[in-house]
Amino acid sequence: MAPQSKKKKPVSKKSPVKKTVHKKRTRRKAKKASNFKRNIVIFLALFLMVSLIAFGYFLGQENSSESKKTVPVSKKVKEKSVTHTKKITKKDTPKKVPVKKINEVKTKVAHTKLINNENIVLAYRTKRAKLVIIIDDVHTKAQINTIKALNMKVTPSIFPPYKLAPDSHLLARGLKHYMVHLPMESSNVKFNTQYKTLKTTFTKKRIQSRVKEIRTLFPTAKYINNHTGSVFTADYGSMSTLYRALRQEGFVFVDSMTTGSSKVKKIAHGFGDAYVARDTFIDNVHTVPAIHKQLRQAVKLAKKNGYAVVIGHPHPTTIKALGSAKSIFKDIDLVYIDEIYR
Repeated sequence: MAPQSKKKKPVSKKSPVKKTVHKKRTRRKAKKASNFKRNIVIFLALFLMVSLIAFGYFLGQENSSESKKTVPVSKKVKEKSVTHTKKITKKDTPKKVPVKKINEVKTKVAHTKLINNENIVLAYRTKRAKLVIIIDDVHTKAQINTIKALNMKVTPSIFPPYKLAPDSHLLARGLKHYMVHLPMESSNVKFNTQYKTLKTTFTKKRIQSRVKEIRTLFPTAKYINNHTGSVFTADYGSMSTLYRALRQEGFVFVDSMTTGSSKVKKIAHGFGDAYVARDTFIDNVHTVPAIHKQLRQAVKLAKKNGYAVVIGHPHPTTIKALGSAKSIFKDIDLVYIDEIYR
């Protein structure tokens, strides 16, 4: 009897390689499913977060709109709303709000902006240019008479009373066109010894008191310029205090420009005022030809800008040069300082 052959075990149809590929595919599918679930969770979380932020913003808008009804309007907003009323005509004005009442509100706003309820502005340009000649350091009657004898429009700037001229303020009596020449702190210490020179160390009250004193001494004066003052005019705080005090007393400040660091222009524009400053000194060199040269330069500036302001001093040479300079002024108008303002 032939020996029985052993039964062979059935061989799996899938080879080991195919098994491995199958497992990898299964893992990929599981991983994809897991990633898909995670992405859905992240998306839902983001959606919920955005929804909460949007809801919070909506509530904030509601609260802010409610608070606007109770919170007082700031000063700037008030001014803007009143400025808008300027465009309202009688035709457009609601019947319940009389035009008179709107005008009253506008006046109140104007007072908050300006101390004297009007800005300092330059006069309109004319066909001919204007030249202002200021003579500083005036403190004697003889100097006033010499200036008058020139028979031309020259503006004297008079020192307030001091040791050498205790009654200098009386020189302004009867003068229609003049200025006050106010001593102010200089970088040169020897110039700071003049009586009651304004200094940057002065308190606000002391500066205001000095301005009130100047108003009492010169009741008809309108224009003031600085004597020296390179330190004082360059100090924004002190100069701001002075400028405000001058404005309150009805003065207009003309910058002698004794320093390029002067803050007067910035301060004047802050008040909405025109800024006027000296263009050139005419007698730094005390000879007639040198002064004439400076005057010609001033005339050129006047023709270019519409006006120019020059400063000289009551030296005999300066007076002589002015007296012989009429031909230099033939194409422009000599005017007093108050004629370039309106």
